[in-house]
Amino acid sequence: MNANTSSRGPKLNRRQSIQLGAAGVAAAAHLGQEVQAGDPPAGPTTAAWMVPLPMPQPKQAVAALNPAPALYPIDGECGRPPHQVWSGAAPTRLYTIHVKEALHSFHPQLPSQPIWGYDGTFPGSCIVARYNEPVLVRFYNQLNPYATGFGSPEISVHLHNLHCASESDGFAGDYWGSLRHGPGLTHAGYFKDHLFMNRYAGFSQDPAGIGDPREALGTLWFHDHRMDYTEQNVYRGMAGLYLMFDAIDSGNERDTNPQALRLPSGVGRYDVPLVIADFLFDASGYVSYNPMLDNKGHLGNKVTVNGKIQPYFRVERRKYRFRLLDASVARFYEFYLMRGTTSESFTYIANDGNLLEAPLPMSSVRLAPAERADIVVDFSKYPIGTKLFLVNRLLMKDGRGPEGLSSRGEQLLRFDVAAEASEPDVSQVPARLREQPPINLNEVVRRRRWEFDKDNAIWTVNKKIFDVERAAAQIPRDSTEIWELRGNGSWHHPVHIHMEEGRILSRNGVPPPPHERGRKDVFVLAPEERVEVLMKFRDFTGKYLMHCHNLTHEDHAMMARFDVVP
Repeated sequence: MNANTSSRGPKLNRRQSIQLGAAGVAAAAHLGQEVQAGDPPAGPTTAAWMVPLPMPQPKQAVAALNPAPALYPIDGECGRPPHQVWSGAAPTRLYTIHVKEALHSFHPQLPSQPIWGYDGTFPGSCIVARYNEPVLVRFYNQLNPYATGFGSPEISVHLHNLHCASESDGFAGDYWGSLRHGPGLTHAGYFKDHLFMNRYAGFSQDPAGIGDPREALGTLWFHDHRMDYTEQNVYRGMAGLYLMFDAIDSGNERDTNPQALRLPSGVGRYDVPLVIADFLFDASGYVSYNPMLDNKGHLGNKVTVNGKIQPYFRVERRKYRFRLLDASVARFYEFYLMRGTTSESFTYIANDGNLLEAPLPMSSVRLAPAERADIVVDFSKYPIGTKLFLVNRLLMKDGRGPEGLSSRGEQLLRFDVAAEASEPDVSQVPARLREQPPINLNEVVRRRRWEFDKDNAIWTVNKKIFDVERAAAQIPRDSTEIWELRGNGSWHHPVHIHMEEGRILSRNGVPPPPHERGRKDVFVLAPEERVEVLMKFRDFTGKYLMHCHNLTHEDHAMMARFDVVP
């Protein structure tokens, strides 16, 4: 690719023009829907609170994989570089995830319809991992290679926010297809082994090989990252969960270790992921895809929580930990916990899934696409029979970004206080959570500026469109830099940086708000905003990505490759 620019803006060759335009047109043509911009149509009417909230459950590991994983690609595996950290044998914790089409019901009053999901579900599988226990996940692509409609049956899996080697990070250009063979074209699948070391960042600089526990991650998720089709594939259902625990955030509220925080625990019981995503339903109740050829961002007319429209959740009178994930392809949210017309407070403990140094009492939380927030709600304050609601009050007309607050908002999830605690609630939210590494500006060796803009209807980074084969920056491993992210124009851009988290130093020259003073991997740029981020690049080398997580913007070339080099 040639991403050189001139005063006329970025130049596209023939292949790029086809990728950035024809794919969307083909999707709309297949669905037979009129291409339109502005407010999404209202969609079908659905009754509220008809189904219980689906509860993600930890996926079970398998005893062995056949063929056994290896340093280099094995028979049946797609191409990849060798694993950078390999002890001579595969980890003992092994998983298989099959990316496949299956029927899903968003609501009892709507027709069941096909989605593409991890293990055929939406949300997809939930892997629970622990630090210093490596995991190998074999992802099988079992999608029909001749599938029609929007999306691509070629995939690339990105575990969002994991400190991960390049060959397992899900680079957008490293996508692979599926295989069909035998009588009747029996589907066999074509796989890739992702090795997740689950080590703290900085382990290669630590004589003990452990790294810094202050760099621990908590709430992560994996999603498709196929170049040019990330939005469409995620929108078809490719989103799953990956939760991390260690001695501090141990996942056991009865932990006797004095280090343990004893936060509400039990994934799928009192530790509850809430995957929030909007979809555009047509009048018949089927999910449709509007490519919105002005590239603003795809918005839906119904919001789902864990794959259901307006579910209810019966809770006990005790504390719960909720892990909120904005898995929408473009929509921002601002969530409130409402009791009637009263906004209730909760305890904010983690931003982008990473524990803060201290909990924050808050009454709302705003999330951009791919951002996460962990909150604790104490339902013991409410008598049995109380009903509370998770409400989104943020108005958004198109992919330009938020436009202010609604006075009432939209109720997305109902909490029914239905019973006393089934056992004594020994969970807590201590006054101190996880210490943050100190910020040492003396370590900085370079400053870089990255400008997110729109030129001639094309989304760009530093006036260039994404070049899959050429790095926009080469960064020495074990170096520290300050990255200045600038949002030009009247758009909001949630910028995600792969491989490493960053620390926000300033927003437009002033310190960030308290909830953004921890480690983050998504940095929201408001129009004309300048955000300075401290970045370290440790442990791994290879090719990585930075991009806007409004996935319409990403797929229309607002992405840059950077290489970490020895």
